[in-house]
Amino acid sequence: MWPLSHRHLCLAFLLVCVLSAISFFLHIYQDSIRHGLGLSILCPDRLVTAPVAIFCLPDSPMSPNTSSPCPQHPASLSGTWTIYPDGRFGNQMGQYATLLALAQLNGRRAFILPAMHATLAPVFRITLPVLAPEVDSSTPWRELQLHDWMSEEYADLGDPFLKLSGFPCSWTFFHHLREQIRSEFTLHDHLREEAQSVLRRLRLGRSGDRPRTFVGVHVRRGDYLQVMPQRWKGVVGNSAYLREAMDWFRARHEAPVFVVTSNGMEWCRENIDASKGDVMFAGDG
Repeated sequence: MWPLSHRHLCLAFLLVCVLSAISFFLHIYQDSIRHGLGLSILCPDRLVTAPVAIFCLPDSPMSPNTSSPCPQHPASLSGTWTIYPDGRFGNQMGQYATLLALAQLNGRRAFILPAMHATLAPVFRITLPVLAPEVDSSTPWRELQLHDWMSEEYADLGDPFLKLSGFPCSWTFFHHLREQIRSEFTLHDHLREEAQSVLRRLRLGRSGDRPRTFVGVHVRRGDYLQVMPQRWKGVVGNSAYLREAMDWFRARHEAPVFVVTSNGMEWCRENIDASKGDVMFAGDG
């Protein structure tokens, strides 16, 4: 057996220190889990003089691929604006974009409520901070219901504490911020890769070739069967409309495949002609 050199002794000591540190942190972690310790982050914003807190939800993602838990507002902005998260996914996208645009236009700080964060953050890399429920309940809000188009008075709202409501989704609110809005509604990488993996497996039924063009077909039914004619005085697309629309793409694009999502998939399977081998029924959208 050879004698241990000074270098070997130093390396052995360093290894023991590392293993001891790992054991120590594992012990703390196990104790925390055993006693139900919940770790959360409250991000103070020292620039805010109003009673505002940026509340980071316990499950707020921390990686660059997800929503930033503690974004920083420019120092030039003031006040606190938010919006009621009403409706489902598409409605809340419109509310988020409108809040962002109007707050920037009026030099105000925009915050979303936890319910909107819970809806949008699992899908998109949104950056607006979340307002703590206790701050929401104690803030002297002025409430403003928006109509669905940009009006001149919306560009000069003097309220420092404003809670918006309604179902705004018109491009007139945020067309000048379209690149920023696209960035806010960027899919998380794992969702984009999951979708791409599905599309990569698609083949055209008759030839077995890979499609050259992917066409998304979203068929909304459900409550729209009543809401569209009764409230909006419009019509819901029928099978003839879908057939003409799909033929339009077939005539203008090489080797298309149509990926159909709907909240009425049974109706879609019965009314969309899939005999050409270029239709895929993806599921409930």
